Amino acid sequence: MKHLVVMSKAPRIGRTKSRLARDIGLVGAWAFHRQTLFNTTRKLKDQRWTCWLSITPDRSRFNVGQWPRGWNLIPQGGGDLGQRMLRPWLELSPGPVVIVGSDIPDITANHIAGAFEALGENDLVYGPATDGGYWLVGAKRRPHIINPFENVRWSTEHALADTIAGAPDGAKIGFVETLSDVDEAKDLMNT
Repeated sequence: MKHLVVMSKAPRIGRTKSRLARDIGLVGAWAFHRQTLFNTTRKLKDQRWTCWLSITPDRSRFNVGQWPRGWNLIPQGGGDLGQRMLRPWLELSPGPVVIVGSDIPDITANHIAGAFEALGENDLVYGPATDGGYWLVGAKRRPHIINPFENVRWSTEHALADTIAGAPDGAKIGFVETLSDVDEAKDLMNT
């Protein structure tokens, strides 16, 4: 079974896209986040994989009306971004897992299919972002689970390089297309 996980904060004014909000305001950042979340989940819903929304805050799973329909909700739990991304790798049933954010306007189901295909020959797969981070990370999860998320400088241009450096020696790493995620207003111009 293949698993697609979209990570998202609950779409609440003042609680999402804080760097973007500094440039376009709280309501504009909330509207962008909500619209992109719903567009992303609509585009990525596919019978080829099981669809999961990894959400925060954890208690927001009880307010199902704020989330797109047809997706399984799982809490992100605590910790830094790496700990929250590792959790689905540890907890979901066997099969490859691909994780993306909800802030990649140009993402398509074909990108996800390409990532799962790349995992056929690789232990890990990354979708580099134009800012030096990544918009996608996936793992085969067999014969064992690899944790590349330690010692990563999150939200910096070093995030991808740090994560790759965290992979064990001999891990096969693949890449898919470079896309832009939206963290700041300047990123909106790249989409």
